[in-house]
Amino acid sequence: MRRSQLITTYGVGSLIAIDNESFIVAGLESWDTSHAPEIHERRLASMIGDVDFFRLPPAPDPDDARDGVRVRRFPEFYSCPACRALQPFRGFNSPPKKAMCGECDEEIVPSRFVLACEDGHIDDFPYRKWVHRGKGEFSTSCGGSLSLHSGGASASLRSVIVECSCGARSSMEGAFRRKVLRELGIRCSGRSPWLAGDKRTACDQSPRTMQRGSSSVWHPIVNSALSIPPFSEGVHALVERKKLIDASDEVIRWFCETNGPMLRQANTTLEDVLRLVHELRAERERADGTEQASRMSQGSLRVQEYRSLVAGSRERAGATWQSFVCEPPEGDLGPIRELGMGDSMLVKRLREVRALRAFTRGPIPDDDDVELRHAPLHSSTDINWLPAIEVSGEGVFLRLAVDRLLDWEKRTSVRERVDTIRNNHLRVLRERASRETRKSESAVESPVTPRLVLLHTMAHVLINEWSLDGGYPAAALRERLYSGPDMAGILLYTATSDSAGSLGGVVAQGEPVRLAEAVRSALLRASWCSNDPLCMESKGSGVESVNLAACHACVLLPETSCENNNCFLDRALLVGTIAEPDLAYLPLIA
Repeated sequence: MRRSQLITTYGVGSLIAIDNESFIVAGLESWDTSHAPEIHERRLASMIGDVDFFRLPPAPDPDDARDGVRVRRFPEFYSCPACRALQPFRGFNSPPKKAMCGECDEEIVPSRFVLACEDGHIDDFPYRKWVHRGKGEFSTSCGGSLSLHSGGASASLRSVIVECSCGARSSMEGAFRRKVLRELGIRCSGRSPWLAGDKRTACDQSPRTMQRGSSSVWHPIVNSALSIPPFSEGVHALVERKKLIDASDEVIRWFCETNGPMLRQANTTLEDVLRLVHELRAERERADGTEQASRMSQGSLRVQEYRSLVAGSRERAGATWQSFVCEPPEGDLGPIRELGMGDSMLVKRLREVRALRAFTRGPIPDDDDVELRHAPLHSSTDINWLPAIEVSGEGVFLRLAVDRLLDWEKRTSVRERVDTIRNNHLRVLRERASRETRKSESAVESPVTPRLVLLHTMAHVLINEWSLDGGYPAAALRERLYSGPDMAGILLYTATSDSAGSLGGVVAQGEPVRLAEAVRSALLRASWCSNDPLCMESKGSGVESVNLAACHACVLLPETSCENNNCFLDRALLVGTIAEPDLAYLPLIA
């Protein structure tokens, strides 16, 4: 599998199906990192906390068979389609390197069901307790052999039957209901089979039954940051890439004396290097690593990026490690300003670092839940790094006209429509809070604002439009939203982790005339959906009804392209509706 998949799809704690077997990706303490290059992005490391640097996941070498990322067998329960036996894998006496029943010589199948909680713990489904439910202490003392049968009459859980040799028999119907599990006394086991030792911990969460291949079994928590000036070039890049922050002053002086050409290319001196190293050391000592500081850093990270995108950074001849080049287009900005845009910037070169910080199971977490619900990637106190990937690409940064945006946000119809999305989101957050004793319902807040929904929807319709005209599929493009009291912009960029992300196809879309044509075409497509009028008149669509006029036929994107999980979208805010045309921020212009 690709290295990027170990961050976004098959990271630590996720389940992988290989042929007729199933495995869980082991923790970082078991990875062989001897061939895992280091990645440095100080701003991202500071935001996450408790991490000094990142590593690219080790890549397998088929010619060398070198160790890399390890997996462990999970779930442990398998069944045989011939003799119907349901038992742990070791009970089948499989031949070496095969998953077969020793009695029937048939390939065995991993358990279809697992038990997981929202704190990340996961375990095999308790088949023995389930089949003996209602039989008191006999449910755990019976040592009979289990078997799994499928009625075949339908694909429902009622047709999946678990039997015990003692005569107990039960279908899997109702196994996905939390209430039923609680009544049986089934609690979270606190297992972490992906970590070394698999130590059980006390957990007060209510577990839920999940399909082994369900997307709810593993949700990655990925944080990312752009490499922006001054942190991405010159003395900053030199100190970071050569790991001088942990070196003594004597070593730094020796390095600078023996690498004069490198210092001249970085346009720096020994005094500059020492000054920066001392500042970084002092900053690291002051950091307290609290959750509040982490959240504040995350907001300031976006503000720094926004300011760099607005200010731009021209390409300099001979500049060392210049990973951020952002320049204004040469043409007249009049065509896009007629459409409510403030200006655009051509990001001809950018570097993004995406790090897997943790993961969750169950419902997709919101920003507050991430701090409460997250499973660790390792059990060792000696690990001070996280797996990450570098994305090199290009993009276009668009900023809305402030005066026009403020006037649009004041419209009563706009506020009322966005309040529908906001109230739906608050309802979801309060329902979650009522199940969690760690957070009161009054403490929940929703980030939904007219500005956020507008920017998010505009990003989606432009990505769909550029996927038809720019030469990239929609899954290869990505959005980065900058919404706040002093921010109103979107960055659309390539999301590939190789050199194919910088071929110029996206930057070409940012020229004013071409961009204006793309916006008009995107508005025309957004004004009509094949699911209209149901889509446009919807009072709540998508997961948990946090969208309005947005569906797969008009606005939604592949999950890899959207940073908000296809939530908080409404194309009516772009083009208006027949009943309320004043909703439109960008009315159709011939």
